[in-house]
Amino acid sequence: MTTFESWHAITTLLYRYAECIDLADFDGIELLFANAVMTNEGFPGEIRGGEAIGAIYRDFNKVHPDGTLRTRHLTTNAMVAADEISGTATCRSYFLVVQATDDLPLQPIVAGRYHDRFVRKATPHGVEWRFDRRHIVMEAMGDVHDHLIVDVDRLRG
Repeated sequence: MTTFESWHAITTLLYRYAECIDLADFDGIELLFANAVMTNEGFPGEIRGGEAIGAIYRDFNKVHPDGTLRTRHLTTNAMVAADEISGTATCRSYFLVVQATDDLPLQPIVAGRYHDRFVRKATPHGVEWRFDRRHIVMEAMGDVHDHLIVDVDRLRG
């Protein structure tokens, strides 16, 4: 059974990710995914490690003059299942990204699901949950011209 402490630590990681991406804190993304793997439904391959994952976010996202992406990544419906003995956990959740810019009124631009795996590791600060794997499933995409600086359709495998 998942303890409240594990549930809280894991959902805090989900929300920290949303905060990092909205603030264009790509160094924070690197730390969150330091030893993790990221995959995206419909895109070939996987991205391994914080530096590589941070580089993808730097290369794909448009940072606006205020230093942010002008987005809000909302993560909901987190279903956490932790194995307290083995120190592993999974979480399925939904995400919705909304954006407003000088050229774009406030609107949803991307919706989908995260399928995450976590591991509990000893650190100098104690025992902490960490991202192990994130699989992103984008289910709906709206106007992302002021969010992404790449043609997503061209990247699909």
